[in-house]
Amino acid sequence: MKTWTSRPVPELPGSLPQLRLYDTALGRVVDIEKQPEQSMYVCGITPYDATHMGHAASYVAFDLLNRVWRDAGIRVSYVQNVTDVDDPLLERATATGVDWRDLAQSQIDLFQTDMDALNVLAPNHYIGAVEAIPDIVPAIERLIADGVAYRVQGGVGEPDGDVYYDVEMAGKRSDATDAWTLGDVSGLGETEMLALFAERGGDPTRPGKRNALDPLLWRVARDGEPHWPGATLGDGRPGWHIECTVIAQKYLPAPFTVQGGGSDLIFPHHEMGAGHAYSLSGVPLARHYAHAGMVGLDGEKMSKSKGNLVLVSKLRAAGEDPAAIRLAILANHYRSDWSWTDEQFAVAKDRLAGWREAIDHAPAGSAGPLVAAMRNALSNDLNAPGAIAAVDHWAEGAIRSAADNSAQDAALVTDAIDALLGVEL
Repeated sequence: MKTWTSRPVPELPGSLPQLRLYDTALGRVVDIEKQPEQSMYVCGITPYDATHMGHAASYVAFDLLNRVWRDAGIRVSYVQNVTDVDDPLLERATATGVDWRDLAQSQIDLFQTDMDALNVLAPNHYIGAVEAIPDIVPAIERLIADGVAYRVQGGVGEPDGDVYYDVEMAGKRSDATDAWTLGDVSGLGETEMLALFAERGGDPTRPGKRNALDPLLWRVARDGEPHWPGATLGDGRPGWHIECTVIAQKYLPAPFTVQGGGSDLIFPHHEMGAGHAYSLSGVPLARHYAHAGMVGLDGEKMSKSKGNLVLVSKLRAAGEDPAAIRLAILANHYRSDWSWTDEQFAVAKDRLAGWREAIDHAPAGSAGPLVAAMRNALSNDLNAPGAIAAVDHWAEGAIRSAADNSAQDAALVTDAIDALLGVEL
């Protein structure tokens, strides 16, 4: 699947200090190992609705990681999927009378337009679930052959043959000290897992499953639903978690450096994906797990089901500057839960205007210390609010300064704000 085109990232003198990042699975901030190439997989959208601020905040968060790695002179291999066939998409298509393929493509196009507007660097590979099915089918067949997946008999009006992953058996299959067991990524107990599994697309009460937490790998064909050839599995379509695992294993090293996404993906999505990876390859899917916080609206959780979404495309259509939207997002630490408010957005717009004014008053010799301060903040668990505070301090001093503007310092500050924060002045 075609991705969008990134804008050039300015190169800055010097380099970022040692990057430290909060690892969800470990529950602490860790040093990210230095190596010539880093790799990242960030879970993509299910394209049945427009990009809301929660989506935008997550992709901006991992765009920061992409940028700080690049600033350190590191090559980055970045993969993002798009779940272009799934129940929410099919349900929305039916409700609106639109062909599910047309709905998916329209929302993918809109998402990519939003990402381009927000200056989010494009992934190297942007892979749809549908195009990955030829790789997913043999992976599931292998899980069945290895005894960590099984078929379930159908019930009233349901066909036989849906395939599920056996979480208990998978956790027992390896005697390696670092092998996956349920809970390794999330750290949750069974009661919490069951509640979240039911809330986030799982089917704990499905008859015939060995364990209520076993996730779906392959849904055999139903009348009126899209399906694809599944070889020995029979016609059908893949489950959600196996999709990302197979795509990541095909396009990235094993293990890759960082698995990223919103905190609502920790369980079951990233938990189950980690298990699938161990069962398929015997090595971890990722070295580190990082997650962005949730975004609300005026203090209430923002969700499609509630209809209280702030859409990037609507803000842009209303004439709002995408740089201000991005700056409003960055004012919140990526791991924190926060709410979008008109007041906060107004602050971001005023801040952007102040920075643009300050560029015309850049004191000689002021850019270097600012770049160092921004890098120090971002190397500490992507502390964008700290980097913003450094620019605020610089801008206030520049505007107060009576010195002549230094074109060299103005250019370096402009480049640094673009390269490190992705905000174009």
